[in-house]
Amino acid sequence: IDVPVAKENLEKMKKEFPEYLIVGCSAESELALKEASKNGLIEYIPGDNDFKISEPDKLNEKQKNALEFIKKNVLDVFQRTGVQQVINTAVFDLLKYITVFPVGAKLADSDGNILPDCFLIPQKTTALDFAYRLHTDFGNNFIKAIDVKNKITIGKDHPLKNGDVVEIISGK
Repeated sequence: IDVPVAKENLEKMKKEFPEYLIVGCSAESELALKEASKNGLIEYIPGDNDFKISEPDKLNEKQKNALEFIKKNVLDVFQRTGVQQVINTAVFDLLKYITVFPVGAKLADSDGNILPDCFLIPQKTTALDFAYRLHTDFGNNFIKAIDVKNKITIGKDHPLKNGDVVEIISGK
């Protein structure tokens, strides 16, 4: 999507192949933004529609021009590079996966840091299936699961939903 005729070509493809899911992307733009972010030159989160230059004095002319090109020809036109959208579309729309967060009773560690663990699992995965995915012992000794957000007990056959935060209770 980083060439002058990209928007027109993308629309033609969507019209010509309506039965397919078509997502345009610019991997080169995404790579440039990630590298600039990794080096502390910009603030950018993959999938965002913009970035912020954090160290303008450290950018050389070529880097400034590249960032300006990405902003003008990719982000302003398509609202994103499309790379994260391709990943999300493949995982969530085509594969039909959901995100589930396994935790203990606390959602943060002793320093107050939010626990980042997240599992991508197929839709209709049950609490027991999830326990086995975490560890065979959790599945073999499954007692119950707790929906931490809603503070309710869920059974082994309960299908998990996208964004669930689950604590598995198992015996020894």
